[in-house]
Amino acid sequence: MLKYLFASSLAVLTACSTGAVQKSEPAKVAATKAETAKSETHTAITPSFDCAKAQGQVETLICHDAELAQLDREMAQVYQQAIVNIPASEQPKATQRGWIKGRNDCWKSQDVRQCTLANYQSRLIELKIKGGLLEVPPAVVFDCGKHPQITAVFYTQVNPVTAVFTFSSEKAGVQQLLATNVRSGSGAKYQGRNFEFWEHQGEASVQFFDDSYRCQLSK
Repeated sequence: MLKYLFASSLAVLTACSTGAVQKSEPAKVAATKAETAKSETHTAITPSFDCAKAQGQVETLICHDAELAQLDREMAQVYQQAIVNIPASEQPKATQRGWIKGRNDCWKSQDVRQCTLANYQSRLIELKIKGGLLEVPPAVVFDCGKHPQITAVFYTQVNPVTAVFTFSSEKAGVQQLLATNVRSGSGAKYQGRNFEFWEHQGEASVQFFDDSYRCQLSK
């Protein structure tokens, strides 16, 4: 009888021990997956620059934000592709350095992240357009009466939609301006540096510095 009880107890202990091992396996798998995910996340947030040398609030933010870090990697790649096709007379390297300074100045903004995100998005589009990395849509022409006509190319394949306006002015000669589509009550409104173009049903109002006039879509 004692031998039987001892054997039964041993069987129970063995079963319990086996069950404990079986229960611990899922926990080990979960822990492994968690560590892998953590490692992948850490890799994904690495930007193109060395985060150990990050300076200022904006660079530190980029190093800890996966989306911004990914945009920084894309920026490095697109810049190298675009600079090949941008004339040296336009000083693309100096322009890029100026952009980086402007991006880092986002620490002054009320929403630092949104400012940084918008800076990346607009600069990427600008580089893709100037570097010839996008298919160029057909141009449309606006007759502006006494003012020089405006040739517009609308890049609807990027977000936000961006347009390149080419015209001449007495103040600055031939101009080629990039403007971004912004929300409006009606029609299509584009805003750039010291420039606004608001078109509705083929008629556009133009604001360039302190000069305002109207244009009509040429047939």
